[in-house]
Amino acid sequence: MTQTRWIIAFFALGLAGCLKSAPELARLPEVGADTCQGAQYAGLLDQDQTALERVLIMRQIRIIRPGDMVTMDYRAERINFAIGEQGQISRIYCG
Repeated sequence: MTQTRWIIAFFALGLAGCLKSAPELARLPEVGADTCQGAQYAGLLDQDQTALERVLIMRQIRIIRPGDMVTMDYRAERINFAIGEQGQISRIYCG
């Protein structure tokens, strides 16, 4: 019985390590999934959210701040800019 618990704990820790690298936690869209061409704005990552005011983006975007409610509709061409707790751009993704 004790050996079974060790095995379960071992695999649970291994799974926890995999979750950190899950694609949905990536900070930029993956090359094949970049339907919104959001990767071209990689230079905005970790900049203050006011950096978005200096960039002309002539397409559909959504800025998501901590605590914002967002709709669950998926629009492949839309670029989402996630703003972190410190007011910096923490993630860019399509949808």
